[in-house]
Order: sequence, then structure tokens, then C-alpha cells
Amino acid sequence: MAELLPAYLVVGTDELKRSSAVKRLRAKVPVDLADFNLDQIDGHTVEDPDQIVSSAQMLPFCTDFRLVIVEAADTLPKPVSEALVSYLADPNPQCVLCLVAEKLAKNTRLYKAVAKVGTKAIIDCAPLKRWNLPPYVVKLAAGHGLTMDVDAADELVNRVGESTVALDNQLKSLAEQLGVRRITRADVEANVAQVAEVSPWAFADAVCERDAARALVMLGAMRSPAYVFLHSVLLGRLRELICAQSLDVRGASSQVAHELGRQQWQVKNHARWARRFGRGELVVLLREAAVCERALKGSPDSETAFVRFVLAICTPRAH
Repeated sequence: MAELLPAYLVVGTDELKRSSAVKRLRAKVPVDLADFNLDQIDGHTVEDPDQIVSSAQMLPFCTDFRLVIVEAADTLPKPVSEALVSYLADPNPQCVLCLVAEKLAKNTRLYKAVAKVGTKAIIDCAPLKRWNLPPYVVKLAAGHGLTMDVDAADELVNRVGESTVALDNQLKSLAEQLGVRRITRADVEANVAQVAEVSPWAFADAVCERDAARALVMLGAMRSPAYVFLHSVLLGRLRELICAQSLDVRGASSQVAHELGRQQWQVKNHARWARRFGRGELVVLLREAAVCERALKGSPDSETAFVRFVLAICTPRAH
């Protein structure tokens, strides 16, 4: 029991992180004694202010500690929450109270009361930013005995979305489906349906790769694509690539982020993408962008005009 605090707050919208944190605590309770030393309470159903406190004050049976898990702790009525605040001022040292919540503001009395228990009492389960998800998916894959490069993981995120639970379940499915230890991008493309809304930025990445087939598949998977907005995204990328190409020619590609006023992760592929275009080719594509913009504003067939623009970017020109 020495390594555990008397209370934890597992808080954040990442469901997989929350469930993993709770699972680690549950694993410390002997399975054959769980009936006596593990109490799971749904916060939605609690009305009596003493219900949780009474459970937490009970002594463990034939083991070092008792575990009380309260799900949806952010939905507890105020009298119940206040009773917990009072309890946490002097908690039972032989019980671990685990409060689980999607959202609980740091300025609430309950959050502050748990935080005072110890520096590690708050277990942050905030979701990862989109750009941090592929490396995280690679680690999830390793947990299933799989290897996966970041490129394949990025494609999985594009298709499944940002739910870590959904991503983890899809990895399990791929392992069972394919019976292989290494998952490639081709495996993801062939076996994972596009269920998440396609991100305009992921679409732009495919266009910058000059991968016409993939870009058109992504465009086709979009629900009611806003061609004017997508055009503006691609136009912005072309301008950025002109800058990246110019710096790369001078051997200063490391300055792309600074020159564009972006974070490094936002432009990590710009120099590589820029090398896919010949000298002067990007400037020609700016003229194609102007042609497309006029067509989008004055033509009833915006889709055809936009697809032509995408193909113009993806198709290398002789130079």
C-alpha cells in the first residue's frame, strides 16, 4: 500500500487513458478478494452524501487496502461532492478512492481536495493533439505485439478518427484479420474503412505528396466537401512550398518554420514535398489556382473544376 495514495482523480476525455489508469489500480486488488475489497460506484446514481464516504471508510479484508472506484465523478450532486471534500481532508489510509471524470475544473473544491493528497494524485487523461497521435498509435500497436511505422499509423488515424479506444480496437481487428506482426500503410488502406470525416489538412498532405489516387479517394470520402475552402487550403500550401523550395535550394530548409511563422511539427514535411516539384512548377500551379478559383465562383460544376486543379498539382510536368 505504501506506493499508493489514498485518493486519485483520473480526469480527461481520453477514454482509453482513463480505462488504462483504472485497470492498473484494479490489478492491485487480489482477484479472490475483490468481492470484499473492490467497490465500484456509478456517480449518476449517488444521492446519499454518505454512500461513497462510508465505503471508503471501511477496512480492507485480508489484504493491505480497499479500492473504491467512482465513475462519472463529475456528475456527483453538490452535497455528495462536499462530503468527499471533507473526507479527503483526512482520508482512510487503508483505502484508495479513485474518482473518474471526463471533465472536472481545476478550480472546483473536489479537484483541489484530491490534488492536496499528493503530487501524483491527479492522473491527466487529456486527449493527445492530432499530430501526436501517430507515434502513440505505434506504441498501442506494440502493446498488441505488432510493429507499425508512423506513416501507417497516420493513415489509421485519418480513417478511424482520434478516439484512442476506436484506434486500439482497430489495431486488434487488424491483427486478427491479417495474422501478421507488421502492419503497413497498404494494409490499413486495404482493410480499414473510412469512418472518420476526412481532415482538409490530411487531404492537403496527400496532394502535396502528389499522390493523386489517394487524394481523390479522400476527396470522395468527404461529406459535402467545401471546394472553396479546400481550394484556399491548397493555395496556402503551394505558397508555403514555394518558400520551402527557395530555402531548400539555399541549403536553409531548417528555417522553413521560422520564415512561415509556424511550429516545426507543422512544416516537418515541407522541404521533402517541395523537392517533388521542379523549378518554376509551383509558380505555374499558382496560375492554375487562379483558374480554378474563377471556375469555382462562376461555374455550376465546382467539383470538376476542383478535381482538375488537384490533378494539376499531382501530375508532374516535364521541365
